[in-house]
Amino acid sequence: QIQLVDSGGGLVQPGGSLRLSCKVSSPYFNVFTMSWYRQAPGESRELVASISRLGSTHYLDSVKGRFTISRDNGQRIVYLQMTSLKPEDTAVYYCHAKIQESYSWGQGTQVTVSS
Repeated sequence: QIQLVDSGGGLVQPGGSLRLSCKVSSPYFNVFTMSWYRQAPGESRELVASISRLGSTHYLDSVKGRFTISRDNGQRIVYLQMTSLKPEDTAVYYCHAKIQESYSWGQGTQVTVSS
């Protein structure tokens, strides 16, 4: 069973920054596609950003230019650097690890953007 531990969320003012981290327990981390999803109250969970094992990235249109996903294969951590945060970025953010048809979720970390 792969364990993912999300951290780094919090309360931030509009325009501020946060960095989320996701620590993965599996020694096969380097072959996973890693992603960050988010879910706001009353909304469906949506894909925010993903990074392949080769480092190719994909972003939700509304976060392009503001969010950056990266991975440290040696430490088995995936990051989501979030800048220029907006109130509409408020959500629970979840880390996701996938290889072929197998996947796991982190427990989620709350991000609240408010003045």
